[in-house]
Amino acid sequence: MALVLFDLDNTLLAGDSDYAWGQFLIAEGGVDRERYERANADFYEAYKAGTLDIAEFLAFALEPLNRLPRAQLLAWRARFVEECVRPMVKPWVAPLLADYRAQGATLALVTATNDFVTAPIAELIGIPHLIATVAEERCGRFTGRPEGVPCFRDGKVTRVRSWMAGHGLSFEDSTFYSDSHNDLPLFEAVSRAIAVDPDPILLAAAQERGWEILRSDPSPQALFG
Repeated sequence: MALVLFDLDNTLLAGDSDYAWGQFLIAEGGVDRERYERANADFYEAYKAGTLDIAEFLAFALEPLNRLPRAQLLAWRARFVEECVRPMVKPWVAPLLADYRAQGATLALVTATNDFVTAPIAELIGIPHLIATVAEERCGRFTGRPEGVPCFRDGKVTRVRSWMAGHGLSFEDSTFYSDSHNDLPLFEAVSRAIAVDPDPILLAAAQERGWEILRSDPSPQALFG
């Protein structure tokens, strides 16, 4: 059975859900505007540059989950998905996923963004399996720490391999869509690599390796090549 893996931010979405969630919390008064906005922007730039310290970032990104009441977080998350994420979904995503489903492929979303933010996004988009950085919980409360290996860079490969082992799947007939050079380890692991609106580093790697390159809003026919 074919396995199709998708990065989320700037791949299926025209934007970054992790960054957008931080901006949403700022707008709702859930975090200190001046401190959080500056740090959110700095971490996002570091991610794009390939210099992100994932442990430092997760300590920052998961702290509000530990501090804010769960009921408030859930209410804000529901609004965030509807008001901010739904408009970000690229128009070609739904027909592409429908085609893969018709072929009987197994679809999974693989993202560094934590599972509290991305679980409802996977549901919104219609991808049944989510492999994400896990926000640790203890006794019904978020701890503000990640659980296990963050789903980032080599960690994405580790997390995907672990997930595949539990589902009887392998990289033998696998496809991966992503925009980011941070995902080069997973690109190297799959049998079909598709760079979607790639950043400059990924674009150079894709051209060198002969990977498929997709630009914004291609037709479903172009997506399948």
